[in-house]
Amino acid sequence: MSRPAARPEDEREFVKEIPSKAEQFSDWYTAVVLKAELADYSPVRGCIVVRPYGYATWELIQQGLDRRFKATGHVNAYFPLFIPRSFLEREAKHVEGFAPEVAWVTRGGGEELNEPLAVRPTSETVIGHMYARWIRSYRDLPVLINQWCNVVRWEKATRPFLRTMEFLWQEGHTAHRTAEEAEAEARQMLEIYRDFAETDAAIPVLSGRKPESEKFPGAERSYTIEALMPDGQALQSGTSHYLGQNFARAFDIKFLDSDNTEKHAYTTSWGVSWRVLGGTIMVHGDDRGLVLPPALAPFQVVVVPIMSGPKRDEVLAAARDLARRLGAVARVRLDDRTEVTPGWKYNDWEMRGVPLRLEIGPRDLAQQQVVLAPRAGGGKRPAPISGLEQAVPAALAEVQRGLFDRAKAYLDAHIVAVSSLAELVEAVAARRGFVRAVWCGTDACDQSIRKASGASPRVITEETADGPCVACGSPARDVVYFARAY
Repeated sequence: MSRPAARPEDEREFVKEIPSKAEQFSDWYTAVVLKAELADYSPVRGCIVVRPYGYATWELIQQGLDRRFKATGHVNAYFPLFIPRSFLEREAKHVEGFAPEVAWVTRGGGEELNEPLAVRPTSETVIGHMYARWIRSYRDLPVLINQWCNVVRWEKATRPFLRTMEFLWQEGHTAHRTAEEAEAEARQMLEIYRDFAETDAAIPVLSGRKPESEKFPGAERSYTIEALMPDGQALQSGTSHYLGQNFARAFDIKFLDSDNTEKHAYTTSWGVSWRVLGGTIMVHGDDRGLVLPPALAPFQVVVVPIMSGPKRDEVLAAARDLARRLGAVARVRLDDRTEVTPGWKYNDWEMRGVPLRLEIGPRDLAQQQVVLAPRAGGGKRPAPISGLEQAVPAALAEVQRGLFDRAKAYLDAHIVAVSSLAELVEAVAARRGFVRAVWCGTDACDQSIRKASGASPRVITEETADGPCVACGSPARDVVYFARAY
């Protein structure tokens, strides 16, 4: 990450290329992604190149989720990128839902293919085919498999990490003996997603069931976690689906039960993509650039030696020793570049979102202390060198908590309860965030609310509905949160 030498005035102008987050949110987001070197545009429309710093962040997202998956008995495998057209056509609702987004391979090696191959938009079909081969007895169940892979969906409007034609994600696919086990699995995975979002990404979410119009194609029930972005729009950040026996019947996934009766399995699927990285950028970033929660930061601490005067070598040696020591308790980067000033380094690492900066200069060395500067604010403060192995993890935990608390306060302040369609339309138009309403759940009311407001029903919670439906006035069935969404 070497940089050209900087003049002192460059330090004042460092973040000038980043637009105001409040005034130009979309441009701000793109500038942060590019300037923080998370990703760059590829020569293929709608695709991005993930740069090392961005990929290191994605790896930490992977690790946080993968650890949770394995703790609940899931294992990783890999399935093909190409899916025969006949597979997609076996489940009617599935193919109907994905048809507009599927990319097809029709030629290979200069010859027309006998059967076109879909470039994986999701893997329920090919995995269902394999499960039908592997599952014979109730003793083979449950099957708990996850895969980390790329998928392709032919999107028209794209934005890095939020909506791209090719993206990285994980997709879990499980098969169960009973409907109750499969339903419990779908709900368990939703809870894992909620815990990851709130604990690691420091993003508070609403969790619950998707309405019928927003279900995954072919699912009996879909569950979701929804986050609120600073522009008042919702970001679907993870979904989990109870598929019932729909895919098991389509792909003949049967097993011989203990009563010697052949039965179809019950299946689930669930997934999180790198969209959660996009959400992290939007929720926590500011006008100086990226702000990463410590759990997802490639470098949690950057050590910046202030090397000047006769103590230069001593300061550098002390900084190297600190980086070595702290490497046992955090992910640490020593910035010992000599071609740029300390002030330039401060701005550089702030723009990259490193949670904690540790400064040490000749005067600090004389006093056997360092200066800690949290990226998310709170002011600089001195800390004794002797106790840094305890002070640094405590400071990082404080930053992690602070980011979540700030985002939670924003979410809580941007949930508006309404009791009429007019109030709902006004709240959505004002971009006030999630709009809480009660409704009857019918498709007619769903469509009328969408048409009037431009918002969609994002999530149905387990709250008790009281009062009449905001759209038609009949007795309400559910509490639902509406919003415009990415």
